[in-house]
Amino acid sequence: MSEKRKPAKERIFFRVEKGALVPADKYAASRLHEKNYKIGDIVAVQISKLRNQKFNRLVHRIGQLVVANIEGFAGIDAHRAIKRLQIEGRIACDEIGITVPGYGMLIQFIPRSLSFETMDEGEYVEAARGICRTIAERYWKTLSAKQIEDMAESFVAET
Repeated sequence: MSEKRKPAKERIFFRVEKGALVPADKYAASRLHEKNYKIGDIVAVQISKLRNQKFNRLVHRIGQLVVANIEGFAGIDAHRAIKRLQIEGRIACDEIGITVPGYGMLIQFIPRSLSFETMDEGEYVEAARGICRTIAERYWKTLSAKQIEDMAESFVAET
């Protein structure tokens, strides 16, 4: 039986100015006008910092770097490599406890999405650094997490 998902709420982008949030562009201002918001209205908002476009593809590049250079990841795609590293490092994962009759409690780690839409800049940077740290500790012990991050930023996969 499939679950129906609620449609995502519209996100309108704002820019931080001294003591205020203002529409980020003309489109955002027009959406506020269309929704009949007026100066002085009190509204509820959920704030998250959008990711820096420069770093938006960093984790994908880390996955490509790992697949191209670490034997144990050969033959899988960058996305699977990242999900595996998330689980191994317990990075941005949900922990689920399952009772297995005759065995006891089984803990399962489910990696969360690192997509642009689901994770803000702070969480993303923390996840990317954690993934690099896991690679340095388990697979590339001659490199630091920072060196792996720097390599990923400059890495361009041959496709």
